[in-house]
Amino acid sequence: MHRPPPGPVARLRHLRYVELRTPAFAEAAGFYEDVWGLETVESDTGARWLRGTSDEHHVLHLTEHERVGLGRIAFAVGTPAEVDGAARRLEARGIVPVHGPGPLEQAGGGYGVRFTDPEGRLVEISADVHAVVPRGRDGAVPVGVTHAVLNTTDIDAAVAFYRDVLGLRVSDWSEHQMAFLRCNADHHCIAFNQAEWTSLNHVAYEMSSVDHFMRGLGRLRHHGITPQWGPGRHGPGNNTFSYFTDPSGLVCEYTSEVAQIVEDAWIARVWRRVPELSDLWGTAGPPSKEIRCHMAGAPDPGPLAPVDAPPATGPREPQAAPHDTQEDAA
Repeated sequence: MHRPPPGPVARLRHLRYVELRTPAFAEAAGFYEDVWGLETVESDTGARWLRGTSDEHHVLHLTEHERVGLGRIAFAVGTPAEVDGAARRLEARGIVPVHGPGPLEQAGGGYGVRFTDPEGRLVEISADVHAVVPRGRDGAVPVGVTHAVLNTTDIDAAVAFYRDVLGLRVSDWSEHQMAFLRCNADHHCIAFNQAEWTSLNHVAYEMSSVDHFMRGLGRLRHHGITPQWGPGRHGPGNNTFSYFTDPSGLVCEYTSEVAQIVEDAWIARVWRRVPELSDLWGTAGPPSKEIRCHMAGAPDPGPLAPVDAPPATGPREPQAAPHDTQEDAA
């Protein structure tokens, strides 16, 4: 008797935090706290947990590592019982957790399960993470992490896994170059960019409003830091954007006003990759070769791969393509 494949493993509420690994740990920690606007909640040797203005315990986990890249992406669910259910459904799909389900021995605690996706990224689903008192949102500093864009060598397979296994929904496509996926009303929490190797493209941080967004850019300018692309407003997602690089060379974005999805009324579309849709304001111009190189990142086999694991081969510098004046990001 043929059995249909099991449904999604959990109902994800939002993107909780990202972990970034960097050899420039002290410099990166200083940047994200003193310049970017996050606040240290806890720290340890070679590790720091930073919060925004939301009640999430931390939205960024920095760890010292000789190879720069993505440590993990963490999603929130409602209860520990949902974590247990996710673990059972993962195993029913033949996906063996690398941790849990059980208590998370880390700053902020919580109860969770961790597993890898087909390209080696470490994914966490968690509940009961410690809350913190909100900081107030008057300052021009990030609320939290709103989305991550991931470079993939097979966009169709990546979308299928995050849709069928994790239950994300496709909001839009940018031709067959990018796919935008959501877990709640926000247009996207994860986006995939077709690339020559697996790596982190960028992490985006939500600002409370366009005014907070622009004042945040002003604060960075006072630190002598100007956008490497932006400010502007994307077509897919309708969000404002301004991109920077941290001391590790990883790309970080300030954004605001992402489109809100009415689930029963939204129809996904395929956007053309043309300048007037890349930036609806027409203020940013095309992304520079430098920022495209940073968005391409270095080949990343994942945090569980041996340090000496051979990375995927390919040119480090992004190659010219018909969409070369467009963003590989959102």
